[in-house]
Amino acid sequence: MYECCSAKRFLRLVMLDMIIFSIIFVLFFIGKAIVYSAAGRDNDEDKIFLPVIMYHSIRSGTPQEYAVTPEQVEADLAYLKSGGFTSVSAQELVDYVYNGGSLPENPVLITLDDGFYNNLCYLVPLLEKYDMNAVVSVVGSYTDNNAAADPHVPEYSYLTWEDINELLASGRIEIGSHTYNMHSDTSARRGCGINDGETNEEYAEILNEDISLLQSEMCLYTGSVPFVFAYPYGIVSRESLPVLRENGFLITLTCREIPNYITRDADCLFGLGRYNRSGLYSTEEYMQKLLEGR
Repeated sequence: MYECCSAKRFLRLVMLDMIIFSIIFVLFFIGKAIVYSAAGRDNDEDKIFLPVIMYHSIRSGTPQEYAVTPEQVEADLAYLKSGGFTSVSAQELVDYVYNGGSLPENPVLITLDDGFYNNLCYLVPLLEKYDMNAVVSVVGSYTDNNAAADPHVPEYSYLTWEDINELLASGRIEIGSHTYNMHSDTSARRGCGINDGETNEEYAEILNEDISLLQSEMCLYTGSVPFVFAYPYGIVSRESLPVLRENGFLITLTCREIPNYITRDADCLFGLGRYNRSGLYSTEEYMQKLLEGR
């Protein structure tokens, strides 16, 4: 009889221990789920969706893959404005990431590559009309050679140094670097990518020589130094990052059509994706693609 009671008591204790353990186990994982859920919400709230538009040439006539009309640009800006989007400057992004600044609820970054003269004559009035701004990334050799030889033809000319200063004076434009003379796609080198068989040291020396030349000319002719770098043809090389950082770049732009999410982590500004604004699409078609990550 004593042995039977002891056995029953032992079983009750075991069952009680199992129940207590089960309750603790469930509460532990519920607690972890709550923590992870809260952390996920915090992370989501900290991530700000940033669509980035990539224009090239803005000119009258027939739209092309890398050329849009002024009317198309105006339709784009009107669409963004009516949709509650606010264009932000590159400086605002840097201030947000590095200095605890703020960004509007629906930011959008407008960028233009190559430094066409038509960016000045067509774009700036539209930016003023819709209270927006943009980043124009120039190719130094185009300004020094092409623009100087054949200036101020909206269909094909590039920006002169006087034009670049006029853009800066508008308060609507920031100037970025598109390299000095590496905007080429040849068997010798594709954009500013590293070549097969090239050592990191050899590549760093070549890249530094090129981009530091444009940095120096920008400082000489405009009194400002770009901190935005646009990879020619979107050809990204991880070996370029140390060189770009050493030359003061805080933002890099690619041609990868991917959504961006801005955080307080400085790395989020390196390798921003952009959606090429082809003139072959309507504003509605393009915006649907641009904003798909919203």
